[in-house]
Amino acid sequence: MAGSVNCVIHQSRLEINGRNSLITLTTRHLTWEPVSSGGLPDVGSSAVRHRQSQTLDLRDVIGVKSKECGHPGFSESFKYKNSIIKSGSSYSVELHPLHPVSFIVYGLKRLPSHCLGYDTYTFTCRDPTGCQSWIDAIKNVLELPDFKRPKRLLVFVNPFGGKKKGPKIYREKIAPLFELADIHTDIIVTQRAGHANEVIMNCDLHKLDGLICVGGDGMFSELMNGLLTRTMMDAGQHVPQGRDHIPIVPDLRIGIIPAGSTDTVVYTTVGTNDPVTSALHIILGDSIGIDICSIYHKDEFLRYSNSLLYGYYGDVLQDSEKNRWMGPKRYDWSGFKKVMGNKSYDGDVSFLLSPNSDSHPRDGVVCYSGCSVCGHHSPDMVSHGANGEGRQKPISASKDGWYNIRGRFIGINSFTMSCRCNLCPRGPSPSSHLGDGCTDLMLVQSCSRTNYIRHLYRCATKSSDQFDFNFIKVYRVKEFSFKPLFDCDDGEEEAGAFSSRQYKLKSATAHNSVWNCDGEVINTPQLFVRVHCQLIKLFARGIEQMGCQSEACTKCCVSTSSDGDKNGFLEY
Repeated sequence: MAGSVNCVIHQSRLEINGRNSLITLTTRHLTWEPVSSGGLPDVGSSAVRHRQSQTLDLRDVIGVKSKECGHPGFSESFKYKNSIIKSGSSYSVELHPLHPVSFIVYGLKRLPSHCLGYDTYTFTCRDPTGCQSWIDAIKNVLELPDFKRPKRLLVFVNPFGGKKKGPKIYREKIAPLFELADIHTDIIVTQRAGHANEVIMNCDLHKLDGLICVGGDGMFSELMNGLLTRTMMDAGQHVPQGRDHIPIVPDLRIGIIPAGSTDTVVYTTVGTNDPVTSALHIILGDSIGIDICSIYHKDEFLRYSNSLLYGYYGDVLQDSEKNRWMGPKRYDWSGFKKVMGNKSYDGDVSFLLSPNSDSHPRDGVVCYSGCSVCGHHSPDMVSHGANGEGRQKPISASKDGWYNIRGRFIGINSFTMSCRCNLCPRGPSPSSHLGDGCTDLMLVQSCSRTNYIRHLYRCATKSSDQFDFNFIKVYRVKEFSFKPLFDCDDGEEEAGAFSSRQYKLKSATAHNSVWNCDGEVINTPQLFVRVHCQLIKLFARGIEQMGCQSEACTKCCVSTSSDGDKNGFLEY
């Protein structure tokens, strides 16, 4: 709300926690200060009054509603009075307002582990009219354009993803919050893969403020691809033709209510897979741009993605599809089998390094909310054609700035974000940024089974460097391509160094791995990938850097209030 004037909108004396207070609503804050019965500031020093007064930033206000009593149809302020009026042959009971009416303001509360909840503040008025005027005044301020809060959302609920709890999560935890925030929702329970994409292609997006998916990473990928395709169609463009195509940044934001198996995108952009936390980010109108990759087979556009995994992780996904009945556990079983198999694949990787020589996957700079690295980039920046130098030079670059490596790999992995999840708290690329226009390319060379297990183990810890092996190389790149190769030499390859032997393109009958593209299989191994800077906007703010990392911290990691209820979830 930079530049807006902090004007007083509404002011009156109300009661909070049994104490008279002067309540002031401005375009930025809601404040209250104790007053005496005569309307003057309460007795005591100014320091005491300052401690007793409170200010609530309207950017942290979730919603406001009247406080109703337990008996349906009656306001809390009206009770039966022992007066019966005779009217002809009938009798009626007269209702008198014995107590003032109240309204509740729901304010954001920060909890440990990056979760969000809320406190409640109950204000008591002298009459119903005054109560309603306060409710209307607060709601009107929250609807100002400066807050950028959504008013109408199209919600897609995946009933099949993860543990199949999507509909229950939305019904019990999310819908009441959206109702409290006066957000109108159109809800679609998807029936099959591609259902959400079909709806996006045919609905009127101009009436919406955002698209919401209740599901996992696959559901988000479907919404993302559908929205980007629809945006191009509305601009008179069609499927991207050629690798030089620059997609259009959509106006709509996407929100994710986590209900999947891994919830990688939510973990990376919010810090937790708590559904209530994600819903509050949506309600408050948070917004952050994330990088997206366009994927091509030769010159044929395939899809958009935020992570690509070839080799081990591709094999895991392909094998897990046979065991969907196992739920999320299928990934553990398939992963164990593929580790024991220890397959590797011959390939040719070419890439164009990031132009920022100070930025590297191993520089230890973590992407937090308000990240300075991402702040120096924008969706308007050209995301290809850079000829910069990186810290880690594999070989001499060609004249056009491209580098090339040939070898036998267990995996070729591309991360446009750190890709955190419950099993990998820091993510496979901890220093990857959400919006720097680059992807972290990790090349895992053929190695012993034991060494690869050591690498996977380090991914699951918070203290070890998973890149600190001589069979792993990482580069921050703008573009890259991969071709599968056929090994002409049947001899064993030396572990720990990339092979310099001669290769030729694999034949059509040679065995390849598949790509794991955001949880979906791409069977075509030969790909070209380009990064587009901050192509999609999410209802998120990035992971907020906490004052300390203690799970039990109640000082700098949790926001508390003497007047707020400490329940943290809405009761209806």
